[in-house]
Amino acid sequence: MEHIAKFAIQEAEKLGVEYMDVRVSQFIKEEIEIHNGELEKLLYHEDQGIGIRVLVEGGWGFVSTPKHCEQEVQKCIVQAIELAKASGAVRQEKLVLSPVEKAVAEYRTSLKRDPFDVPLAEKMELLEQANAALRIQPEVTVAKSMMYMHREEKLFLNSVGSHIYQETTVVGAGIQAIASDGKDVQVRSYPNTFQGNFQQAGYEYIEGLGLVEEAERVAQEAAQLLQADDCPEGVQTLILHGSQLALQIHESCGHAVELDRALGEESGFVGESFLTSDCLGNFQYGSEIVHLTADATTEGGVGTYLYDDEGISAQRTPLVADGEFVGYLSGRDTAPRIQKESSGAMRAVGWQNVPIVRMTNVHLEPGDFTVEEIISTTESGIYMEGIKSWSIDDIRYNFQFGCEIAWEIKDGKRIRMLKNPFYTSNSPEFWSHCDAIAHDDWQLWGVPNCGKGEPYQTIFVSHGASTARFRQVQIGVS
Repeated sequence: MEHIAKFAIQEAEKLGVEYMDVRVSQFIKEEIEIHNGELEKLLYHEDQGIGIRVLVEGGWGFVSTPKHCEQEVQKCIVQAIELAKASGAVRQEKLVLSPVEKAVAEYRTSLKRDPFDVPLAEKMELLEQANAALRIQPEVTVAKSMMYMHREEKLFLNSVGSHIYQETTVVGAGIQAIASDGKDVQVRSYPNTFQGNFQQAGYEYIEGLGLVEEAERVAQEAAQLLQADDCPEGVQTLILHGSQLALQIHESCGHAVELDRALGEESGFVGESFLTSDCLGNFQYGSEIVHLTADATTEGGVGTYLYDDEGISAQRTPLVADGEFVGYLSGRDTAPRIQKESSGAMRAVGWQNVPIVRMTNVHLEPGDFTVEEIISTTESGIYMEGIKSWSIDDIRYNFQFGCEIAWEIKDGKRIRMLKNPFYTSNSPEFWSHCDAIAHDDWQLWGVPNCGKGEPYQTIFVSHGASTARFRQVQIGVS
């Protein structure tokens, strides 16, 4: 890895580039899925390659290749320079970059048990046991148990002398029960939808999820939902469990604070943001208890790293403080446009893609309440958990979310299960109605399918969230 990266830097400098960086990476992934006791998926994938980015005449050029040979690298550098010149020639404004300092560093995910050293038979046995426990419930027609792991080794070098090696290992697992009575279909997932939950950790994280132990409850709830009443419609108090609130954070805050969106650079594919640059420090995003933070240093987060893919150090960036919008996720070429420096949020999915502004770990900071206090002080409301459906407009403003399950709250107690719940609002109105946030169930929720970019890049991000309460929210049946 090191030889070819150094060679690329030397060759680019010979050709007179203003700046250059190179990422050499090796990636391995394993996925296992059991459906109704049968092996549905057993995937092992690995790849490696080089991504080369140059700055020439005010433009970026990026070329990648899976070939680790000097001749191919030379060819890629020439192509990248040509692309950079073409890009610079059509720019309508001068490209200004925030500074990058030389960094020499090494980072590895902290783990106790390497997931790739665990025998396949042991992994299969865990998934089979969880799957069998789901199927004990007769109404469960589809039982799924899933496991995922990947590792990326990445070496980053640039023309200012940085030498950064990072090895990240991500694991996750989950179960899902789909119940049917011939008239209705209901689903329950654990720990969450999107194949479970994910962390940067070793196999010990999967062992600690308790998939087998939770399977009976998950299956029972899926079956009970078939007989549950529909969620009532109307404007009510809403209590959201962290499993759903994580997606709310992702869609209405995480994507909205990506600076390239706010500047209109993503409008052709995934949309812009209602948080335009004139809102920075001048817009009330939520109530005074709402504090949202992007933190690429969070232990265990799947959006955690030591340096981003531009060689900028990982940072903790306030996004919303006391309800006020105060910060963006940005990179070296977007931050100067609002007179800031990069927040270290440029990431690429693999060696084959160019770095773009991405979420790191975006958290709703814990509040002052316990979950029990939030429920016991609610006279009337609806408690929801589990992701089922989602829809949000292309500026991250108006939205509608459906959840897997709900309970009616009366006089501080959960009194009956409800099915097909959804809620709808707009981002600032919703967050301005937040009046209680718990601290005792705050945890990281890993999202494996955050999509952005053209070509499309799907990346892992984490959201720290706990149970929270929102007043005067439109609730109904999806």
